[in-house]
Amino acid sequence: MTAAIVLHGTATPGGGFPVYGEAYAATINEIDVTLSVRPTNTKGSTENVPLLEAGSLDTGQVTGEVFYEAIAGIGRAPADLRILNAMYSNSGMFIVRADSPYKTIDDLKGKTIAWGAAGSGFIVLARYVMDGMGLDMNADFQPKLLDKAADGPAMVLDGRAAALWGGGVGWPGFNTVANGPAGARFIAPNDDEIKRITGKYTFIKEIVLPANSYPRQPLDVATVGSWSFVLARPTLPDDVAYRMASALHKGAAALGERLEQARESTLANTLAAAPDVDLIHPGVQKYMRVIGLLK
Repeated sequence: MTAAIVLHGTATPGGGFPVYGEAYAATINEIDVTLSVRPTNTKGSTENVPLLEAGSLDTGQVTGEVFYEAIAGIGRAPADLRILNAMYSNSGMFIVRADSPYKTIDDLKGKTIAWGAAGSGFIVLARYVMDGMGLDMNADFQPKLLDKAADGPAMVLDGRAAALWGGGVGWPGFNTVANGPAGARFIAPNDDEIKRITGKYTFIKEIVLPANSYPRQPLDVATVGSWSFVLARPTLPDDVAYRMASALHKGAAALGERLEQARESTLANTLAAAPDVDLIHPGVQKYMRVIGLLK
C-alpha cells in the first residue's frame, strides 16, 4: 500500500517550529506506516495560512494569534481551516544577556529588538502584547526583523541587539542565548501589564514558563501567550485526519521523548485549546469520539 503523503509546513530554520515538525512527522510516520508526513520549511505561520488555503500544504503549524486573525477575518477574508491538534502553549517574552542592564520592558524601550523572522507568528504575538501595554513594537523600540530565526541569538550575544523576543519551552533561540558565556535573563510583562494585555485581548492567556526550562533559569516566569496549532486544509480527507489523530494519540509518549514541549500535544489539550469544537477537523472529531473525548 502506498503511504498517503502529507506535506507539512513549519517555518524558517533555527526556530522552534521546524524542530517540532521533524519530531511530529517522525512520530506519526513511525506509528502509522500508511502515512508519510513530510515537513518542509516555510516563512512561518503567516505564510502557512495562505498555503493551506491554496492547497499547497496539507497541514501546517500556526501560532494562536495568526489562527485567531485568520478565522476572524482580521485584515483579510475569514479563513476556512481546521485544527488537527494543539501543539503547545506558547509564551512570549524577551531574553537578554545576564550581564546587560535591562530588567523590565520599560528598560528596553528605544533599544534594538530582534523580534524574529518576518513571517513568524511570534511577531504577531509581540504586536498584541505590546499593544495591550499601550506600546508600539515599531515606534517604541528599534525593530529588527530577521531573514531567519537563527540570526536573532547571535545579535544578542554580540551586542547588536539588546534583546530577542520569543518564547515557549526549549525554543532554540533562547537556548543559544542562555548557553552563551554571560548566561541570560528573561523579561516579561509584570502583573499589572499582564492584566491589561489579557483584559484587552481575551484570546491571550496568562502562561507560566516553568523553572529550569532553560539553562540557569531557577524560577518560573509568569507571562502571556496562547496555543499553537497544527492546521489542515479544509479538503484534507477525513480518513487521513483520523489516522493522524490516532497516530498522535498512540505516539504521545514517543513524541514527548523526542521533544519535551511536544508533551502538550495531546487530543485532550486540543479539545480544551480549540476556540470552538467545530473548528476541529471532522476526522479528528471522529477519533475523539472513539476514545471517549467527545460524545
